Amino acid sequence: MEFNQDYFKSERYKDVSFKKFSQYWWSNRYYASLVKKFATGKEDARLLEVGCGLGHMLDFLESDYKVFGLDVNEWALEQADERLPDGEFIKRDAQDISIFPDDYFSVVVSKHMVEHLAEPQKAIKEMCRVLEPGGLLLLSTPNLDSPMHKRKGKKWVGYQDSTHISMKRPIEWQDDLKNQQMKIIKVFSDGFWDPPYVKIIPLIIQKLWYGLPGGIQAIVGGSFVPLNKGESMILIAEKERGIE
Repeated sequence: MEFNQDYFKSERYKDVSFKKFSQYWWSNRYYASLVKKFATGKEDARLLEVGCGLGHMLDFLESDYKVFGLDVNEWALEQADERLPDGEFIKRDAQDISIFPDDYFSVVVSKHMVEHLAEPQKAIKEMCRVLEPGGLLLLSTPNLDSPMHKRKGKKWVGYQDSTHISMKRPIEWQDDLKNQQMKIIKVFSDGFWDPPYVKIIPLIIQKLWYGLPGGIQAIVGGSFVPLNKGESMILIAEKERGIE
């Protein structure tokens, strides 16, 4: 499938609402809150979201950063540019962002993007290169160590998007970052948000029971859900200082 307007009309997005207070809205608000919590704010700081899509997460950060968005979906970039005219949106493959110099950004965000790439290690190398020493990387991707991955097998949410072509265990992603002189600050998860997990229990009860920890975490902007209690790996890392 090509990354264009049709991607947002695919089976993956059929039940997704972009409205305020939807699950999608809370997710973007949550990732933005993590940036504000873990990044060291400074005047004129630049932030890059690699795989920015429609730019909804950047909505929450444009007052704090000079925002840049990178994506291969030209239609999505057009929507993002209309929404955030002061941002800079560029059509570019995440595996080659040589248009940006070394140490250019204070924050780089990659939210469920690396699993779409044929060579994600190249994108990770580039994201680390453009990040300034002491800068923050926020990365999320499906969690192959999720117990629900084992329970649901091929029906697991991480396999429902045919463009997820690079799936790794959390320790492998962490090793990729450590090889780029990144210090891992925190690794956690987002809760179980893709029921049903148990056949005999009504869906509404499962949504409340399984989704409550992740929901609370999203609302308060926390990072307390353990890696083994969610569908995604969320990782905070810092570029080591004094590295050439």
